[in-house]
Amino acid sequence: MITKEATKAAPAPAHLPADPPRPLKAGRNWDEVPRWHIYLPLSIYLVFTLIPFYWILLFALRPAGSTSLVPWPMTFDHFEKVWTDRSFGTYFQNSLLVGVATLLMTTLVALAGGYALARFNFRVKKAFMLALLCSQFVPGALLLVPLFEIFANLNMINSLGSVIIAETVFQLPLSMILISNFIKNVPYSLEEAAWVDGCNRLTAFRIVVLPLLRPGLIAVGSFAFVHSWNHFLFALMFLNNQGKQTIPVGLNTLMSADSVDLGALAAGGIIAAVPVVIVFAFIQKWLITGFSAGAVKG
Repeated sequence: MITKEATKAAPAPAHLPADPPRPLKAGRNWDEVPRWHIYLPLSIYLVFTLIPFYWILLFALRPAGSTSLVPWPMTFDHFEKVWTDRSFGTYFQNSLLVGVATLLMTTLVALAGGYALARFNFRVKKAFMLALLCSQFVPGALLLVPLFEIFANLNMINSLGSVIIAETVFQLPLSMILISNFIKNVPYSLEEAAWVDGCNRLTAFRIVVLPLLRPGLIAVGSFAFVHSWNHFLFALMFLNNQGKQTIPVGLNTLMSADSVDLGALAAGGIIAAVPVVIVFAFIQKWLITGFSAGAVKG
């Protein structure tokens, strides 16, 4: 006779199927955001962003005196006017020269200084880093008077070299901080391994470290180029000859106290914006990677 205790202790047969899983509740999770909560603000932001660009294109492409909201019939007379009659071809060349020279000088000097800050320890290192950070709070307008006196004594007024030097000095603090933080993310053991293989410090840096700094160098160089391309104060103060002026100063000449040529101004604005858009379109991947890596605390 089977007792009640033996029945309780007997294991369940192995051939019995397991309990079927409970069906998931249909519907949206409480923490899931509705799509319209995302699309609606983005659509509003996109409209407010694109309307000014469309307005500039409208004034640049429609004929003078037209009030149509559609640029038709389309004309390129405003572009021809600013490029030839308003000397925007010369302004474009000057801005391109200033931008490329500032990019090269800022990148080279910031690379050397950033490596020193990242790899060497010296007595005033913290004070020097603090001075670099504090220099970012100084507006560029405060530098105009001392820089003008320096360039006047060096006979560099009305020379593109003065603008290039001023732009480079203005960009160096932030560029050195970004480069130094980026170099800190490169393992020091890689350089030591190159030293063991017979490389000196310069060769090890060129072969091992420099290829890994490509995103940081692209970020720093592009930032220096765009800032020097759009900067207005230094070119306005140090360049008096019309043949030496840059695009921001050229855009300012299209506006007078009596009238403003909206078509020419819109065409000049598009000419000034196109190189920057092209640069960011090609380097946006490296730019985001470089700034995010350079912003990491070493």
